[in-house]
Amino acid sequence: ELQIPEGFATALIGENGAGKSTLMNILAGVRLDYKGDITYYDGSFSDEEVRERNGYVSASNYFLPHWTMEAVAELNELLFEHFDKEKYEMLCKDLGIWESKNKSISKLSDGMKMKTMLASVFARETNLLLLDEPASPLDPLMRDELCSMIRNYIDEGNGDKTVFFSTHNVSDMENVTDYAMIMEQGRIVEQGFVEDLKEKYILVKGEKEDADKLQSILIGFQKNSYGCEGLCLSEKLDQLAGFDVLTETPNLSQI
Repeated sequence: ELQIPEGFATALIGENGAGKSTLMNILAGVRLDYKGDITYYDGSFSDEEVRERNGYVSASNYFLPHWTMEAVAELNELLFEHFDKEKYEMLCKDLGIWESKNKSISKLSDGMKMKTMLASVFARETNLLLLDEPASPLDPLMRDELCSMIRNYIDEGNGDKTVFFSTHNVSDMENVTDYAMIMEQGRIVEQGFVEDLKEKYILVKGEKEDADKLQSILIGFQKNSYGCEGLCLSEKLDQLAGFDVLTETPNLSQI
């Protein structure tokens, strides 16, 4: 059973092909070929209400090629009761793309297409944002801006707004991640609040001559010409007694 904690930013982390987009598409209602049940919020909302409360950004552009940013706004006004066109235009201006408002979507860069999708969902009144690889086509400065947008969205909700985003490179989004789910071959193999995960695992750096012995203890073991390193479960830290090692708190990318 997978549960996304309400009121936090949750990262779905995994390599390309791990199944992240498949899960996102199922949660967004794009794919219906799945087994099991999905319950949103407390389960008392109709499908129409869920669609109104949820926002979705795809890893690939879902706008028609001939649309413009103006057309995107007009369509969102038709589809969603709580779409704010003025806020959408303001977001497009803040993201530096409004000067291209009359260009067809097909003529925009991947980064501009992602910014347009982000502007369209952040301009709505929602309670859950599903963002599939939103940082991938963005430059570093825009990734920082995206983190700020996510944090402001959650803070404004006072516990009622949630963001679930996928990434294969969590270092870009670590500073906005509250909860992490690590996916491998379609399964969640680890999950938890980031601070709890950082207490569960210890980063261990050892001497080269101890590498063979440490390899059987450490997770994600790596060896180089200077020494070796890997993660150790905090509960098994006593197994390192007698070794000359340096221990550190790992970051989310290392976990």
